[in-house]
Amino acid sequence: MVVQLRRETPDYPDLTPHQDYVVIGIEAGDFRILNDQGRPYLYPTDLFDVVDLHEPDDWVTEYGEDGERYAYPPVLNDVGFFEDFFDANAKAVATFWHVVNQRLAAAATAA
Repeated sequence: MVVQLRRETPDYPDLTPHQDYVVIGIEAGDFRILNDQGRPYLYPTDLFDVVDLHEPDDWVTEYGEDGERYAYPPVLNDVGFFEDFFDANAKAVATFWHVVNQRLAAAATAA
């Protein structure tokens, strides 16, 4: 899935208007994307237009108690994965970049 920031917003200076971003996952309805600093943060979906709706076939999708959607590649879907990533756990960091580099390469060849 590829999205594009609709317009500049002061709440999110780490995103560029009209820039394409590959969605890494969906968490509680928010998109997890690599921002302009290369950090995988969550952003509200209403900031973006969807450029390519195709989601990877291997995403694991689950729904929370209130119907909120969670979807990630299997290895990024473990509870606490992103906490480990942001705590600089070497295994989580290596796993994350391996998966993301594959996704970015696939998105580039699809474009």
